[in-house]
Amino acid sequence: MKRIYAIEQWCIDCKRCEVACKTFHSQSKDTVKAFTVEYPEPQNRVRVEGGLQLSVAVNCRHCADPKCVEGCISGAMTKNPVTGVVTSNPEKCVGCRTCVGMCPFGCVRIEDAVEKGVAYKCDLCGDGLGQPGEPSCVAACPNRALIYVESEGC
Repeated sequence: MKRIYAIEQWCIDCKRCEVACKTFHSQSKDTVKAFTVEYPEPQNRVRVEGGLQLSVAVNCRHCADPKCVEGCISGAMTKNPVTGVVTSNPEKCVGCRTCVGMCPFGCVRIEDAVEKGVAYKCDLCGDGLGQPGEPSCVAACPNRALIYVESEGC
């Protein structure tokens, strides 16, 4: 399957990937509204760690054997057997945070704006039902520090 990989030497800490991701996952699909008026505020599923000297975008690897899925007690974390995309269903999530602790890459986060706190993570900007196109974070990166390539997995 195709996966997103970060090339840290090319990342300039601009965070355009975060903005594109948050906008994609917003209700309005409008950057200004996503950051100012939507509630709950949409969550970006990729985040840039580091600073100006060295930074890198951190996002889900959609592992061949995802530990987040293994640890999910409610069945909210699933891996599509056809596409390999690992997704989180907020309707099933009970907010136990087991998936957060089990992810070896720190890619699962909890949205605390909602009452119980639900897990969210990169979904490759798709529904996991077909071959997704280029994710919004990859398309937004001015230095091509994020690449979307065919890979065997983590």
